[in-house]
Amino acid sequence: MKLVKTTHSKLIKFLCQVFLIATLIIACNSTTIPTSTNGCIQNYNPNQDYFPKKIKITYATGLAVEYHNNYKIITIKNPWQNAKTQFQYVLVQCGTPTPKGFNQAQVITVPINSIVSLSTTHLPHLAKLGVVDKLIGINDSKQVNTLDVVERIKAGKITQVGNNSNVDIERLLELNPDLVTTFGTGNSQTDSYAKLTEAGLKVGVNAEYMEDTPLGRSEWLKFTALFFNQEAKAEKIFNEIANKYEQIAQKAQSVKNRPSVFVGFNFKGTWFMPGGKSYVAKYLADAGGNYLWSNDQSAGSLPLSFEVVLERAANGDYWLNFSQSWQILKDLVAEDNRYADFKAAKTGNLYNNNARVNESGGNDYWEGGISNPDIVLSDLIKIMHPDILPNHQLFYYHKIFK
Repeated sequence: MKLVKTTHSKLIKFLCQVFLIATLIIACNSTTIPTSTNGCIQNYNPNQDYFPKKIKITYATGLAVEYHNNYKIITIKNPWQNAKTQFQYVLVQCGTPTPKGFNQAQVITVPINSIVSLSTTHLPHLAKLGVVDKLIGINDSKQVNTLDVVERIKAGKITQVGNNSNVDIERLLELNPDLVTTFGTGNSQTDSYAKLTEAGLKVGVNAEYMEDTPLGRSEWLKFTALFFNQEAKAEKIFNEIANKYEQIAQKAQSVKNRPSVFVGFNFKGTWFMPGGKSYVAKYLADAGGNYLWSNDQSAGSLPLSFEVVLERAANGDYWLNFSQSWQILKDLVAEDNRYADFKAAKTGNLYNNNARVNESGGNDYWEGGISNPDIVLSDLIKIMHPDILPNHQLFYYHKIFK
């Protein structure tokens, strides 16, 4: 009996040794890597795909990404209105060689560990991706509404570096971030990207504002994610947003009554009305509204006179997105008594997109709203078709009372 137990014990020990050796052999010959590349590669393999999780651009027309084994190329196709140039960034996985043939100013090692943002619209991206701890500088702390960023500002962990045309280059160089995100308008006097690049900083131009659809703007979350190797998380987050948006929009498409609606206000003699192909027009159409300038074929703003707007919109059912300073109906009339001639003013169908404004005037509609188009759409449907979303409470919008 003792001999049998000894033999059995030796057999088990032998099998365990065989299993351990087999495991080590497989591990040594394996070419798989973790699904998320969050650090530097120690042993570079030129045949290895270091970005197994890839993003797909579905709605954004100004953004493209091309993957290679150890680097990815981002192309910004339309950085500003009537742009005659494109921007290209080569994101190289840390610990792997830089591909030849690219300007070094365009080459950025990823994942980045520090970032400065010169636009509040980029901050919700960082919060959604869970990388706010990498944010070390912003343009203006007073305008910020993103809660995670506000808390980091209060903790003294974020430096204010100034706005686009007045950015403090010296302070930025002291911070020495892996990346500065900004935007461009094509005006060399105000744009900061050229002097930031000349100073030796790595700069990413975000052109989300050029997109003509709400989901196109929101999808620029993926632009930010590429620098952190957070493709998987960005895909999951954006797909949830897009699915919610499409489902909500579908509910409003079957409405028989589509109330007429117009937006904006007269500013120094000009009423800037969004074109019929703009993201605002898309919002209103998806919300079941009849935008009074929907037949226009432009995506930009139309500079109109007060008289032209009054002629077309006098009987408009709803008036949205006007001066942030107007709190009650009397404020409209005090600025220009002709505003009282609009039917929407007479019936009280006045709704403004400034329900979430901080004490310094920073409007979250222009910050978090871009990243949450499903909530903005829900607000618009609630305004024009309250029965469709009975449980929704206005978030970015509120009614202006008499």
